[in-house]
Amino acid sequence: MRAWGEPVEETAKAVGALGRAAGAEKAARRRSGWYARYLWAYAAGQLVLVPVAVLWHGPVSGVVFAVTNALLVTGLSVYAARQRVVRRRFGVKHGVVMASWAVVFALTITVGVAAFGHGVPFAVAGALACALPLAVGAWTETRGAA
Repeated sequence: MRAWGEPVEETAKAVGALGRAAGAEKAARRRSGWYARYLWAYAAGQLVLVPVAVLWHGPVSGVVFAVTNALLVTGLSVYAARQRVVRRRFGVKHGVVMASWAVVFALTITVGVAAFGHGVPFAVAGALACALPLAVGAWTETRGAA
């Protein structure tokens, strides 16, 4: 220990730990673009799934919707599980984006089926509305990764 200050070894260890933390943060930012791609793919899926749900009725439409949605979610889940890096507060961001999407999706399907039936303009507007929270999430993720 030095007589006039902090031990040199402990300072060096702290500086090294801070350097490793900064390196990990930089790697996370550089590799976090996967989440933006995930959200863009999910948003694109809404452009197909929402019109199917709003315009197409009957048991066949239910099966097509369920299978298509299951394939989309499974593919995205496998993709997400293979990623090695997530950014700080990822869980909060993902929760907010998915909750926002769920509210818009539920309202779109409920209102679309109950009030508009087979209305193509509503199906298009609903698909865009359902894609919007996902697109905003992807855009903010892209901005944050820079």
